[in-house]
Amino acid sequence: MEPFQAARELAAQKLRIADHILTATYPLVKDPRLLVAVMDNIFLSLSHGMTAALHYERQRNRIPAFADTFEAKFRLFREEVMPRYRLNPDYASLLQGTKELILERKRSPMEFARKDCYVICSEGYRTRTVSIQEMKQLIGKARVFIQEITHITAKHEYPSR
Repeated sequence: MEPFQAARELAAQKLRIADHILTATYPLVKDPRLLVAVMDNIFLSLSHGMTAALHYERQRNRIPAFADTFEAKFRLFREEVMPRYRLNPDYASLLQGTKELILERKRSPMEFARKDCYVICSEGYRTRTVSIQEMKQLIGKARVFIQEITHITAKHEYPSR
Protein backbone atom coordinates (compact mmCIF):
# COMPACT_ATOMS: atom_id res chain seq x y z
CA MET A 1 0.00 0.00 0.00
CA GLU A 2 1.34 3.41 -1.00
CA PRO A 3 1.81 6.07 1.73
CA PHE A 4 -1.00 8.20 0.28
CA GLN A 5 -3.36 5.21 0.37
CA ALA A 6 -2.49 4.44 3.98
CA ALA A 7 -3.01 8.08 4.99
CA ARG A 8 -6.30 8.19 3.08
CA GLU A 9 -7.53 5.05 4.86
CA LEU A 10 -6.51 6.49 8.24
CA ALA A 11 -8.40 9.70 7.42
CA ALA A 12 -11.56 7.76 6.61
CA GLN A 13 -11.16 5.59 9.72
CA LYS A 14 -10.74 8.57 12.07
CA LEU A 15 -13.79 10.24 10.52
CA ARG A 16 -15.86 7.07 11.06
CA ILE A 17 -14.70 6.95 14.69
CA ALA A 18 -15.67 10.60 15.28
CA ASP A 19 -19.05 10.03 13.67
CA HIS A 20 -19.66 6.85 15.69
CA ILE A 21 -18.80 8.54 18.98
CA LEU A 22 -21.12 11.44 18.19
CA THR A 23 -24.07 9.49 16.78
CA ALA A 24 -23.95 6.19 18.68
CA THR A 25 -21.91 6.52 21.88
CA TYR A 26 -22.81 10.05 22.96
CA PRO A 27 -26.62 9.54 22.92
CA LEU A 28 -26.18 6.50 25.20
CA VAL A 29 -23.66 7.95 27.64
CA LYS A 30 -24.63 11.65 27.43
CA ASP A 31 -21.20 12.77 28.63
CA PRO A 32 -20.02 16.03 26.99
CA ARG A 33 -16.41 14.97 27.57
CA LEU A 34 -16.87 12.65 24.60
CA LEU A 35 -16.92 15.79 22.44
CA VAL A 36 -13.17 16.06 23.08
CA ALA A 37 -12.64 12.63 21.52
CA VAL A 38 -14.83 13.65 18.59
CA MET A 39 -12.82 16.85 18.15
CA ASP A 40 -9.49 14.97 18.26
CA ASN A 41 -10.63 12.38 15.71
CA ILE A 42 -11.94 15.06 13.36
CA PHE A 43 -8.58 16.83 13.49
CA LEU A 44 -6.72 13.56 12.88
CA SER A 45 -9.00 12.80 9.95
CA LEU A 46 -8.38 16.21 8.37
CA SER A 47 -4.64 15.95 9.01
CA HIS A 48 -4.38 12.47 7.46
CA GLY A 49 -6.44 13.64 4.47
CA MET A 50 -4.04 16.51 3.92
CA THR A 51 -1.10 14.10 4.28
CA ALA A 52 -2.64 11.74 1.74
CA ALA A 53 -2.85 14.54 -0.83
CA LEU A 54 0.74 15.57 -0.13
CA HIS A 55 2.09 12.02 -0.46
CA TYR A 56 0.12 11.62 -3.68
CA GLU A 57 1.67 14.80 -5.10
CA ARG A 58 5.13 13.82 -3.84
CA GLN A 59 4.86 10.42 -5.50
CA ARG A 60 4.23 12.20 -8.80
CA ASN A 61 7.20 14.55 -8.18
CA ARG A 62 5.01 17.65 -8.22
CA ILE A 63 6.12 18.90 -4.80
CA PRO A 64 9.43 18.71 -2.90
CA ALA A 65 10.02 16.52 0.11
CA PHE A 66 8.38 17.90 3.22
CA ALA A 67 8.93 17.76 6.96
CA ASP A 68 6.56 15.66 9.01
CA THR A 69 5.13 18.60 10.97
CA PHE A 70 1.65 20.02 10.74
CA GLU A 71 2.91 23.51 9.91
CA ALA A 72 5.16 22.34 7.05
CA LYS A 73 2.49 20.09 5.58
CA PHE A 74 -0.23 22.74 5.97
CA ARG A 75 1.85 25.42 4.22
CA LEU A 76 2.69 23.11 1.31
CA PHE A 77 -0.92 21.91 1.06
CA ARG A 78 -2.29 25.45 1.06
CA GLU A 79 0.26 26.83 -1.40
CA GLU A 80 0.67 23.93 -3.84
CA VAL A 81 -2.12 21.35 -3.63
CA MET A 82 -5.17 23.55 -3.05
CA PRO A 83 -4.58 25.79 -6.10
CA ARG A 84 -3.69 22.83 -8.35
CA TYR A 85 -7.00 21.06 -7.67
CA ARG A 86 -9.04 24.23 -7.10
CA LEU A 87 -10.02 23.09 -3.63
CA ASN A 88 -12.33 25.30 -1.62
CA PRO A 89 -10.28 27.85 0.40
CA ASP A 90 -12.54 27.08 3.37
CA TYR A 91 -10.62 23.81 3.80
CA ALA A 92 -7.53 25.77 4.85
CA SER A 93 -9.52 27.61 7.51
CA LEU A 94 -11.18 24.32 8.55
CA LEU A 95 -7.78 22.69 9.09
CA GLN A 96 -6.35 25.75 10.83
CA GLY A 97 -9.44 26.30 13.01
CA THR A 98 -9.57 22.69 14.14
CA LYS A 99 -5.86 22.76 14.96
CA GLU A 100 -6.32 25.97 16.98
CA LEU A 101 -9.23 24.44 18.89
CA ILE A 102 -7.09 21.43 19.83
CA LEU A 103 -4.22 23.72 20.93
CA GLU A 104 -6.61 25.95 22.86
CA ARG A 105 -7.85 22.93 24.78
CA LYS A 106 -4.32 21.71 25.52
CA ARG A 107 -3.25 25.13 26.83
CA SER A 108 -6.41 25.64 28.84
CA PRO A 109 -5.99 25.75 32.61
CA MET A 110 -9.59 24.63 33.12
CA GLU A 111 -12.22 22.76 31.16
CA PHE A 112 -15.52 21.27 32.21
CA ALA A 113 -18.78 19.80 30.98
CA ARG A 114 -21.98 21.83 31.23
CA LYS A 115 -25.35 20.60 29.97
CA ASP A 116 -24.73 19.37 26.40
CA CYS A 117 -21.53 21.37 25.88
CA TYR A 118 -17.88 21.14 26.75
CA VAL A 119 -16.43 24.43 28.01
CA ILE A 120 -12.78 25.39 27.51
CA CYS A 121 -11.42 28.32 29.54
CA SER A 122 -8.37 30.28 28.40
CA GLU A 123 -5.73 31.90 30.62
CA GLY A 124 -7.85 35.07 30.89
CA TYR A 125 -10.90 32.86 31.56
CA ARG A 126 -12.49 33.61 28.24
CA THR A 127 -14.69 30.64 27.54
CA ARG A 128 -15.10 28.62 24.36
CA THR A 129 -17.90 26.09 24.20
CA VAL A 130 -17.87 23.00 22.05
CA SER A 131 -21.37 21.76 21.26
CA ILE A 132 -22.87 18.70 19.63
CA GLN A 133 -24.16 20.83 16.74
CA GLU A 134 -20.71 22.30 16.14
CA MET A 135 -19.17 18.81 16.04
CA LYS A 136 -21.87 17.60 13.64
CA GLN A 137 -21.07 20.52 11.32
CA LEU A 138 -17.34 19.81 11.55
CA ILE A 139 -17.93 16.14 10.71
CA GLY A 140 -20.01 17.16 7.69
CA LYS A 141 -17.29 19.50 6.41
CA ALA A 142 -14.58 16.92 7.11
CA ARG A 143 -16.57 14.28 5.24
CA VAL A 144 -16.74 16.47 2.12
CA PHE A 145 -13.00 17.23 2.41
CA ILE A 146 -12.09 13.53 2.69
CA GLN A 147 -14.35 12.70 -0.27
CA GLU A 148 -12.56 15.29 -2.41
CA ILE A 149 -9.14 14.02 -1.33
CA THR A 150 -10.24 10.46 -2.10
CA HIS A 151 -11.44 11.55 -5.54
CA ILE A 152 -8.12 13.30 -6.25
CA THR A 153 -5.91 10.45 -5.06
CA ALA A 154 -7.95 7.71 -6.73
CA LYS A 155 -7.65 9.18 -10.25
CA HIS A 156 -4.48 7.35 -11.28
CA GLU A 157 -4.53 4.61 -8.73
CA TYR A 158 -3.51 1.18 -9.85
CA PRO A 159 -4.45 -2.03 -8.10
CA SER A 160 -1.70 -3.66 -6.04
CA ARG A 161 0.14 -6.45 -7.77
